[in-house]
Amino acid sequence: MKSSVVVFPGSNCDRDIAVTLEKLQFKNTMVWHKETKLPKSDLIVIPGGFSYGDYLRSGAIAAKSNILNEVIKAGNDGSLIIGICNGFQILIECGLLQGALLRNFGLKFISKDIFIKIQSNKNKFFNKYKKDEVVKLNIAHNEGNFFTDKKHLKELEDNNLIPIKYCDEKGNITNASNPNGSLNNIAGIFNKNKNILGMMPHPERMSDKICSDDSGLPLFLSLMN
Repeated sequence: MKSSVVVFPGSNCDRDIAVTLEKLQFKNTMVWHKETKLPKSDLIVIPGGFSYGDYLRSGAIAAKSNILNEVIKAGNDGSLIIGICNGFQILIECGLLQGALLRNFGLKFISKDIFIKIQSNKNKFFNKYKKDEVVKLNIAHNEGNFFTDKKHLKELEDNNLIPIKYCDEKGNITNASNPNGSLNNIAGIFNKNKNILGMMPHPERMSDKICSDDSGLPLFLSLMN
């Protein structure tokens, strides 16, 4: 499979995701944000970090980059796209995903391991997980508080477009297990065609048992399945 990782000034998880993809023998290309052409790719990754220092609003400036025109076109044509953390913010800012990512409840930056519960595995991103499986991943963000209107929330729920929710170690989805105040404990969402995923937790940080854990690896294996 061929993959492309888009790099912005301030990206800091681009190499992590590249290492994970290359370990799984993806033929990966790092694409600078000023490029105007995107290599033919089976998967496009918008990585985590702090593009443009999060000035103006997280992801807002990066969403106007040259390469995003190609990413938007590819997403609308059905290409697989994943935006992680700042990448999720960028996907919302450029209109590929709906909703908003607000300041964390408590107005503090959060960096810690959390748990998510797999809500749906009948898709290309989570098919190597079991439904209702509890997975430990890492988060590191200041604006991860997902919010949307009632109409869009109903659409997300009715069409299984919420693949992961924050939970505790036992899988309980409660206010106490919600690290940032996200609406209904939402940790990630799909677009209506389920080819575009935005998620706040970092699966690439949990893709090597020696370095941390390999609980994020099934996501990448799912994409190869």
